[in-house]
Amino acid sequence: MLQTRQEIQQLKLSYQKTLANQLVTAVLILDQKLDICYLNPAAEALLIRSLNKLYGRSHDCIFANTSITQFRLAQLLATGQEFTDSEIVIEFSESHRFTAEVTASAVEFNRIPHVLIEFKQIDQQKQISLEVFQQQQWLAARDLIKGLAHEIKNPLGGLRGAAQLLNKELNTEQQEYTAMIIEQADRLTNLVDRLLGPNQLPQIKNYNIHSVLEKVCQVINFSNEKEVVLKRDYDPSLPTVDCDQEKIQQAVLNIVNNAIQAITPDNVITLKTRIASNKTINGKQVKLSVQISIIDDGPGIPTKIQDTLFYPMVSGRYNGTGLGLSIAQTLINQHQGKLSCHSRPGHTEFNILLPLT
Repeated sequence: MLQTRQEIQQLKLSYQKTLANQLVTAVLILDQKLDICYLNPAAEALLIRSLNKLYGRSHDCIFANTSITQFRLAQLLATGQEFTDSEIVIEFSESHRFTAEVTASAVEFNRIPHVLIEFKQIDQQKQISLEVFQQQQWLAARDLIKGLAHEIKNPLGGLRGAAQLLNKELNTEQQEYTAMIIEQADRLTNLVDRLLGPNQLPQIKNYNIHSVLEKVCQVINFSNEKEVVLKRDYDPSLPTVDCDQEKIQQAVLNIVNNAIQAITPDNVITLKTRIASNKTINGKQVKLSVQISIIDDGPGIPTKIQDTLFYPMVSGRYNGTGLGLSIAQTLINQHQGKLSCHSRPGHTEFNILLPLT
């Protein structure tokens, strides 16, 4: 049966819409003003937003703080040259953030140029490969540092002992020099001990995680010279956790102290607890875990050190030792947990995951 050109065009549009709705890949279409004019069901599911809520809104509501900028999209409309970015962090709120691979291309609808954006969530693959790589690098760096620390510590003991013996043979004026040698040897010994990190196994007992965090808050309030505001956002329904209270306190305290040193009195630090389900911890799928989040609205961590943040001797401060986060990582690893960080200007979030047995 012959069909008119108009009927063929309507049939074509119907097929296009049906096929787009069946795609597993999330598809988003922007008009010439770079406002959202279409989402397929896969995009609605991934963004947890319906087309009705997002229709007519600017692309910035999805791609804020990413490399998908207005300039690049406008250039795409002008030249038709598509582009792909492999790791875009899309963040609607603190509770809904994911990493995606994004491809943007130019298309025409009714002879009007539009931008078609396809994006696919890659968090799980990225997280597993990144975790394995970082764990291997962290273990290698830790073993190297421990080896060097042991090699330094043995001569230091001999040096200090020799200085003490020499001190007995010298007059008062000359003893100042041996006293300086002993003092500096002790300082280096303390640094080496910190490099070696905690060497005691955790004493596991059952604790309310909020009582552990409240002790951290008490310590901070006593020593908070900047008077930074410390907020609590606790989930009262959390079950008790098997952990070493002192080690978890030390890990959280190290992170909070780092945050205080990096921010100004106008900023806020939030301690937040939630239940996390189906998380990958050290390559294993964990059904339920307690998540402790330490969040601040400061300047963020420099991008160049984010991948090596938990390695020993890595610090973003000119006078930092780079040991606080490394020790925190060791303490959390002793609990079969995971410590991770996500940072951008205005939002830095450290997450501790402790599996629930």
